[in-house]
Amino acid sequence: MKIGIDFDWKPMALVPVLALGVLPFIGSGSTWVTLTVAGLAMGMIIFIIASGLTLIFGLMDVLNFGHGVFIALGAFVATSVLGSMTDWTAAPELWRNLVAVIPAMLSAMVVAALAGIVFERFIVRPVYGNHLKQILITVGGAIIGEELIKVVWGPLQVPLPLPQAMRGTVLIDFFGDTAAVEKYRLLAVIVGVAVFGLLAWTLARTKIGLLIRAGVQDREMVESLGYRIKRLFIGVFIAGSALAGLGGVMWGLYQQNVTPQIGAQVNVLIFIVIIIGGLGSTTGALIGALLVGLLTNYAGFLAPKAALFSNIALMIAVLLWRPQGVYALNR
Repeated sequence: MKIGIDFDWKPMALVPVLALGVLPFIGSGSTWVTLTVAGLAMGMIIFIIASGLTLIFGLMDVLNFGHGVFIALGAFVATSVLGSMTDWTAAPELWRNLVAVIPAMLSAMVVAALAGIVFERFIVRPVYGNHLKQILITVGGAIIGEELIKVVWGPLQVPLPLPQAMRGTVLIDFFGDTAAVEKYRLLAVIVGVAVFGLLAWTLARTKIGLLIRAGVQDREMVESLGYRIKRLFIGVFIAGSALAGLGGVMWGLYQQNVTPQIGAQVNVLIFIVIIIGGLGSTTGALIGALLVGLLTNYAGFLAPKAALFSNIALMIAVLLWRPQGVYALNR
């Protein structure tokens, strides 16, 4: 399997082509800006979640259908942390809100990572190399994990309101028209860009990233040089689980409520994203997530009934163009 790819601009152009292509149909420039930022925010949150899963598949060749457990776990941990810091979340100053939100995100990532260690050791490790068994056993693990979440936090929906300073909108001038953009969506875009930048830098510029790429391409050679590839695999699984926990916090704040099924609900979008992007490609996952986020918002505005199957149609169209995804890995 090969991580390195020759850079291809065509998939990158899909995002601006989609955004600019719908502008004449929307008509209003301010509405287009609002929908576009909302779509980018949604796409970035989905990318954060999907990036963990695509890392796990890219290196470990593991189809983890239990990924949603880590999403839900991260979201519920955030409800507990933020619920205990209401004095900070109710403050009008952004820095005070961040004092609550950042620990909530870090706690969610740590708890999801610890759960990832247990999940990999007892559920995934016995079925390495067998995709059918991986699907069956990780689905079973997801069901068990969801029930355990209900035991701790209950089966009902739990509110996860935005901190005070992150509520409301900012006004953006667009060629004489004024567009209202939600503050949290701008924050989600910034966090998503930061996560992608960190992943890209880690994979391209660090020794760990080099070992990951080398292990994907030639595992036996890396092991012959004295590196324990199994430990690297476990580390990638833990990192993927932690990213899912972070994504769960972001998605919960995006929805402003959390349910034990939140991970299962977003799982369909995640797999659409990694299929569009090319299984195992981080850059492809970013493109796929942005396309899904934008199309969901545009279709919801232009044709609400079509929004139900718009992402499936997008996936089919991309696969007809590139059957292995926009940035497929060579296996």
